[in-house]
Amino acid sequence: MLLYKGARTVSPPSLTRCPLASSQWEQDLLLAAAYVSDAQYNRNVPFETSPRAIRLYYFYNHWTLRVATYVFICVDLSLALFEEPALFPLPFLATSIVEVLCLTAFFGRLVHFAKVTPQMVFWKDTKNICILVTIALTLLDLIIYGSLEAVQIHGIRWSRAFRPVFLINFPESRQIRRALRSLRNTLPDILYVFLLFMFSVLIFSLMALKLFGDRGLKTAEGSPYLTNILEIAFELYVLVTTANSPDVMMPAYDFNRWYSLYFIAYIIINTYIFMSVFLAVVYNNYRKHLKNEIRKLVYLKRHKMMEAFKILKVKVGTEFVVREAEWKRLARMVVPDISSSHLELLWRISDEGQKGHVDRMNFLRLADLLNIQVVTVNIRKHPLEAWAPRVYQSSASLFVQRMVRHRAFVWVYDVIILVNAIFIALDERSLFISRAEWFFLCLYVAEILLKLYTYEPRAYLGRKQFWNWFDILIIIAALVATVANATIQSARRYNSQQVLDIVLILRILRLLRVIVSIQRWSTTPSPSSGWKCSRAKCGSFDPNFTSPDALVCGNPALRGSAFARARYCKNNFNDLASAFLLLTELTVVNQWHVIAGGFALATHQAAKLYFIFFHVVVVILIVNIFIAFILEAFFVAYSLEKSELETVIEKKIQELGVGIQEEEEQDKKPTDNVGSKDGGSSGGDGDHGGAAAKGLYCRIASNKYRTVDALLQRMFESEIAPDEEGPSLDEILSFSPSDMYVKNPNFENSA
Repeated sequence: MLLYKGARTVSPPSLTRCPLASSQWEQDLLLAAAYVSDAQYNRNVPFETSPRAIRLYYFYNHWTLRVATYVFICVDLSLALFEEPALFPLPFLATSIVEVLCLTAFFGRLVHFAKVTPQMVFWKDTKNICILVTIALTLLDLIIYGSLEAVQIHGIRWSRAFRPVFLINFPESRQIRRALRSLRNTLPDILYVFLLFMFSVLIFSLMALKLFGDRGLKTAEGSPYLTNILEIAFELYVLVTTANSPDVMMPAYDFNRWYSLYFIAYIIINTYIFMSVFLAVVYNNYRKHLKNEIRKLVYLKRHKMMEAFKILKVKVGTEFVVREAEWKRLARMVVPDISSSHLELLWRISDEGQKGHVDRMNFLRLADLLNIQVVTVNIRKHPLEAWAPRVYQSSASLFVQRMVRHRAFVWVYDVIILVNAIFIALDERSLFISRAEWFFLCLYVAEILLKLYTYEPRAYLGRKQFWNWFDILIIIAALVATVANATIQSARRYNSQQVLDIVLILRILRLLRVIVSIQRWSTTPSPSSGWKCSRAKCGSFDPNFTSPDALVCGNPALRGSAFARARYCKNNFNDLASAFLLLTELTVVNQWHVIAGGFALATHQAAKLYFIFFHVVVVILIVNIFIAFILEAFFVAYSLEKSELETVIEKKIQELGVGIQEEEEQDKKPTDNVGSKDGGSSGGDGDHGGAAAKGLYCRIASNKYRTVDALLQRMFESEIAPDEEGPSLDEILSFSPSDMYVKNPNFENSA
């Protein structure tokens, strides 16, 4: 694997390290910064440690190349919109040129990746092999299809189904791969429950066949009622989704009301019990496998930080440490635009004893410290306080300011918004309602003026104050539209319905302001590869057409079917957009059995298996996994306000006397992230005190700036010991959910 330099011994009095060539030291620092950067962004890329490979690796991770890769992936995937069958058809030559350009970009990105990773590692990685094979198959398909088109033979672009391979297998798509791994790992555990569920459906199908098969019952359409075992199984599966309830029960219920007990028992067992068990099993297994993924992520991060520590460590007395100068240079290499004040704050947190160096435990926290966003707030006086200090500081003015800052002021306006909602629902033509709207509009304008009077305007209208801007723009637009509508009506020439519609919509949008008061609201965190239905089998007709072809969606097999009667002709797979919309409809499950029945009539009864498979995979499995993630994230957001490191940073900020709470920021002027070069001080306590005297304060940024990786790590950080280095790299990569704890971990031996 990779080789690392040994530790350097330093005499305690002078703390001077052994002399090394400057270039060699820079290379060591560059390598350590690469490890810390990988730990900060949770990258797991084994790279060569030569100076050339390290610089290529930095260039590989540059944001411009990552953005370019995503752009080419999006362009490659969107080609399906322009290829036959297309929503916006383009000539084959145009789409093929674009696809070749995308393939060239993918190949170049892969070659770049090969230059920074060891050859053995590169060729053992199945992701790289998948990309190379997909590029080769796509080029082969382009050549074959182009040759057939040249001799006017219609071919099929079979390689289009492989395009998602690029989205999944590039290193930048680790979140997608993690989701797919969770899905793959959850499947075996849910299989047993699914087999038991299908056995229950089969038992009830046999019971239905014996109960109703020989009764001579008819459906509302006049067809035989539950006489075929396969049709019964399909109808009962649909009943689990409630899409055909109570229609499937009515013939038996009309014959004898006691037969309803059969359907009640079926719904209780399969719809309520089994579907709840599915959610429980999916949630439990998803959480188990997700926890395993996060353990890998945390241990890989610690492993990379340990490698960086081994490169920079020097021996002071009996322990290995990293000196202040090297630590700060390392942090600046990882985050080049970090400010001096931010860097000094992080150093004071790491060097708790002010010894001039950090030990291993505190060094390992550097990546997490750099991930926490700290915001500076520059306190400025209100312009009115500078222009008319006596008036602005008078008792009446201070009373108005205290009233606006009070929580009751927000509550009063929330009540006003709700009352306004009631008036919006009433008859607009009433004179009282019309005048009441002017009253509410005046109240909203008064609110904005009072807030601008109380809070410093540049802080109130800061670039991150979205809801304040939303407030002002909506109120101004509503005021202009209302005045315009009143002017038009008073002229008695005509009544502009368009202006009236704008006024009504703006009034409704004003109601969204109440969301700001619900603080907890903010904590809530490919179709064409399926089955394709040709235009000859499912035509797309306007619902107003009355031609014979339109009445059967262009296919005589659909004559008299529920699919044709419901005018579902546009629910087809004729192009990518239609396929995407249809599959979205299937996730809602309403009337999905009608859609499946239509495609079965147009093709074959086996077509229903595709729709059943889609329901099992998407609705039962993927949607439940999505619910499991939302539940887990929701619990984390409610149970853990701040991480341990955030608490440490806030404590240090308060100790330095430069702390401020987020709710106090309205009347301040927030500057950019502390991590930006803002000319902040880099000195000691006196420097920070001077900053506070000048009006510079700090706080932890809001939770909304956290990344997905940070949120996932928060879910399980309490279950992973912070002082546990963990196993070796090979053991980390071979973690399984059954091996939830490391055997005999020894943190001290690694140094």
